[in-house]
Amino acid sequence: MASQTYNAGNIQVLEGLEAVRMRPGMYIGTTSSRGLHHLLWEIVDNAIDEASNGFADEVTVTLHKDGSASVWDNGRGMPVDTHPTMGIPGVEVIFTVLHAGGKFNNENYDYSGGLHGVGASVVNALSKWLTVDVFLNWTHYRMAFTSEMNPATHKVEAGKPAGPLEIIGNTRKKGTLVRFLPDDEIFEDVKFHTETVARRLQELAYLNKGVRITFTDERLPDPESRTRVFCYDGGITDYVRYLNAGKNALQEDIIYLEGRRDSVICRAAIQYTDGFSESLFSYVNNINTPEGGSHETGFKAAFTKCFNDYARKAGLLKEKDNNLAGEDFREGLTCVLTTMVKNPQFEGQTKGRLGNSEVRPAVEAIVSQQLLDWLDNLKNQEAATAIVTKAIRAAQAREAARKTRDNIRKASQLEAAPLVGKLASCTGRKWEDNELFIVEGDSAGGSAKQGRDRRFQAILPLRGKPLNVEKKHLDQVLANEEFRSLITALGAGIDESFSLDNLKYGKVIILSDADQDGAHIRAILLTFFLRYMKDLITNGHVYIGMPPLYKVQKGSNVIYAYDDRELAKATRAAGKGYTLQRYKGLGEMNPEQLWETTMDPSQRKLMRVTIEDAAEVDRLTTVLMGDKVEPRRDYISEHADFNRPDDFELPEHQQAGRREGGE
Repeated sequence: MASQTYNAGNIQVLEGLEAVRMRPGMYIGTTSSRGLHHLLWEIVDNAIDEASNGFADEVTVTLHKDGSASVWDNGRGMPVDTHPTMGIPGVEVIFTVLHAGGKFNNENYDYSGGLHGVGASVVNALSKWLTVDVFLNWTHYRMAFTSEMNPATHKVEAGKPAGPLEIIGNTRKKGTLVRFLPDDEIFEDVKFHTETVARRLQELAYLNKGVRITFTDERLPDPESRTRVFCYDGGITDYVRYLNAGKNALQEDIIYLEGRRDSVICRAAIQYTDGFSESLFSYVNNINTPEGGSHETGFKAAFTKCFNDYARKAGLLKEKDNNLAGEDFREGLTCVLTTMVKNPQFEGQTKGRLGNSEVRPAVEAIVSQQLLDWLDNLKNQEAATAIVTKAIRAAQAREAARKTRDNIRKASQLEAAPLVGKLASCTGRKWEDNELFIVEGDSAGGSAKQGRDRRFQAILPLRGKPLNVEKKHLDQVLANEEFRSLITALGAGIDESFSLDNLKYGKVIILSDADQDGAHIRAILLTFFLRYMKDLITNGHVYIGMPPLYKVQKGSNVIYAYDDRELAKATRAAGKGYTLQRYKGLGEMNPEQLWETTMDPSQRKLMRVTIEDAAEVDRLTTVLMGDKVEPRRDYISEHADFNRPDDFELPEHQQAGRREGGE
């Protein structure tokens, strides 16, 4: 029971790094695997800042066998001289004092993603130990920090110096090496994922042309596969080629734009494909901005105006024709946009959207001038004409889709007919509490309808496999009855008209059989959501139901197993004399079984679908769902082990999401 009195003595003062350990989520977002990797990104970003500002050209990241990680760069080296006001070495200030760093002004770094001076000190606070080796002026310095329990206070003292700054000896090396061991009392999982780290380092290598990033995972059993080197002389143009490897490009040469206006630097690499989706990935000071911002707005405005002007000048648009919309010109576009801003203002702690108003006109001016120069070049006329022609076809398809929607609404089909006899709606009026189960087949749909809690659970059975939308225009998607039913049930529109404000369900749960057909249906539905309702995924509304594969029963004791490993445990626990049932499909479960295994919020397992790396998700969707067979075959050959199916697992950054049990 809370105290009845409240006075100054009740106010707790957290000193030093104590606050970080008490509320780690305030600084790294979460203590899950994502938060663990956030620690590594903080140290890696410090090294990349040295490189992107011209002080370093090599970065080495190592995952060690003892669970620690280290990052080295050949930059200037952290300061080791005494701080003028604090009286301790600069490196100690960096790792022990919150909001202390060299990035608050532009004297040390012209461009940086670190704005708050908390990164290095937070990593120290959330680690069991951390060491810093500085190679500066031919001298090797070292300082160690630990987080240990104080026996007198019974509290962990976070990130305290284990001793003074030491001089180890002379060296020809330069730069900074940071090694740390995440604290397993803070994090749910302290194992770094190889592919998650490799993917981020590869992305940084693309964004920082010519910088050599070496990644070594000492934990891997095969010595030949432990080390990978990422270095791209083409920078973001190589990045675009990588993203489009599984697509059919409209023009061979990549459009590269680069310029500077005042203190803003903008670079863009652009290539068109024959696809229908837009793939625009933007960064500010090497930080991904999935929610866009002023730099994206400036780019899109300039891009649309320049191509509309060119279309009229070339006679591709007549005087009576309306200008094409920006979305028409961006159909099939793959673009990597990077902007360097001296004092970036990001909206939200996640830095997902750039808010600087002065960046829009700067980017707009740079892109306009660079793109006009490209369009005026005679050798680019064929590519420019192909881009405009594709945009005109996109506008025609968009108009056809609009007419289809209007005609369906007029006939009251979109509002009613597709759902007659299909949707079993729920009675709950709070949309955020309501759940829509998309179920494979009438048989499973019947069990789900009978087993559900109709107060908040709605059921939408699918009859047959929906359309693979990866290579389809919106008007073709709207012609598909299954997708029309789904669009109507969700109530939030589709594509440009999609709005979460009208969403009828807080959870959209894909519930399909645990076989190849079920996996295919999941892939088709996820592709649909990604291409036409992306906000549904990015805002955490899409889940995958996890039905059990086995039922182990001995007498009245029943154990459900969700994979072969759980089955082995269940059979050992049951002992002799058990019966085993293998579920081939959801339709084999009676309503009570389906409820207690898959639909009951207190017992079920759900996998939330998230997007950790939008560029990689876009690339893999094309590889797996596109029309090119060879990239898909190569991917499956590389990642699938058909001899040991239970051990097959996608790399962390390629998984659909994470499991959530016992909500």
